[in-house]
Amino acid sequence: MRAYYDRRAREYDDWWHGTGMFAQRDRPGWQEETIRLTGILDSLPPVRVLDVACGTGFLTRHLRGEVVAIDQSPEMVRIASAGVPHARVVVGDAMPLPFDDGSFDRLVTGHFYGHLLPDERRAFVAEARRVAPELVIVDSARRPGVPEEETQERVLDDGSRHRVFKRFLSGERLREELGDGDVLHEGDWFVVYCCAGNSSATA
Repeated sequence: MRAYYDRRAREYDDWWHGTGMFAQRDRPGWQEETIRLTGILDSLPPVRVLDVACGTGFLTRHLRGEVVAIDQSPEMVRIASAGVPHARVVVGDAMPLPFDDGSFDRLVTGHFYGHLLPDERRAFVAEARRVAPELVIVDSARRPGVPEEETQERVLDDGSRHRVFKRFLSGERLREELGDGDVLHEGDWFVVYCCAGNSSATA
């Protein structure tokens, strides 16, 4: 996974923009829902925010307040640093997070939680709640005809092949795993869930 995302960094935003290998993908409503998603992030009140697994910063640029972003990939961080000048972007791991208890008011993570195995999910949620009282998860929505989880083979522009564990999540599933919270969005492509750090959870 680490090698995959570092190698994918330069082409990662093709997924968001529907370019490159994604130009021929049939994704009805993708652009409209992406605009809705970024609008939701734009509307969150400005606070001290940590964006975990920020990637290229596509979503980070829509976070307001005192923003810090972190990713394990140096290449992702390089791209995000150039594209999100209002944020401090650093290389680092999500488990454990290299920040003191209560360093932030909100932790946001996009398309990271759905790649974690059960033990990793529990460790990540514990870390998230250690550093911030509010957790916002953005991930891929569960869709009809798509299994809840699978191991995918992904091919990059350089022809390399990588196996990636992936889950597709509903608001109900996130509530079961993270505790009481609010479904800010649940569409064909994305789900956004927000909960307080003291919620009961089974992740």
